Amino acid sequence: MLQVTGLNQYYGAAHTLRGVSLDVQKGKVLTLLGRNGVGKTTLLKCLMGVLPTAGGEILLEGRNINKLKPYQRAALGIAYVPQGREIFARLTVEENLLMGMAVKSGRQASIIKGEVYELFPVLKEMLHRRGGDLSGGQQQQLAIARALLAEPKLIILDEPTEGIQPSIIKDIGRVIRLLRERGDIGILLCEQYFGFARDLADTFIVMSRGEVVAAGTQDQMDGAHIKRHLAV
Repeated sequence: MLQVTGLNQYYGAAHTLRGVSLDVQKGKVLTLLGRNGVGKTTLLKCLMGVLPTAGGEILLEGRNINKLKPYQRAALGIAYVPQGREIFARLTVEENLLMGMAVKSGRQASIIKGEVYELFPVLKEMLHRRGGDLSGGQQQQLAIARALLAEPKLIILDEPTEGIQPSIIKDIGRVIRLLRERGDIGILLCEQYFGFARDLADTFIVMSRGEVVAAGTQDQMDGAHIKRHLAV
């Protein structure tokens, strides 16, 4: 579904991404692991078109999207839940959800599918509350729900457990499993919480200093050579 080959990126003179390659498959979870500052968020922003690349190829279902703007990538089916959630604090929960459907047209852009409330029941109870009044965990659920309402082919989640209480971490894990079981969406999960990532991963990559230093399947994630690169 998403194939990235030899991706490079620079910030001034700093070589921030060094030949990064990855493959996200439909119905599978690829976890992106690594300590703070190794280039994980930079990579995700490059995939979404927020940051420019300086070489390499990004393919979505075989189509090169290197030169597309973020809104064009969203229209093709990439949804991005950034670190820190970035919901609209002054808008209600319902208005935030409607913003997630901006890539749609006509009446489709104004109908919130009930499935999102099945995944996150708390949101239905808080439709008319402002996003800024929600707890951090509730805001994270809102951010994921907003992204899913675009009906993406690929969803990118950047540190969804950061600063979240354990009960909501479990809820987010449950939703990711349900999405994987549904089989029609690829999931790229960037995560520092090793246990959470290991339980959800089909495959993984580990980054250090802007490059991929390890990759494999879920049953290979517990190796000591991998844990050396992680805060576990």
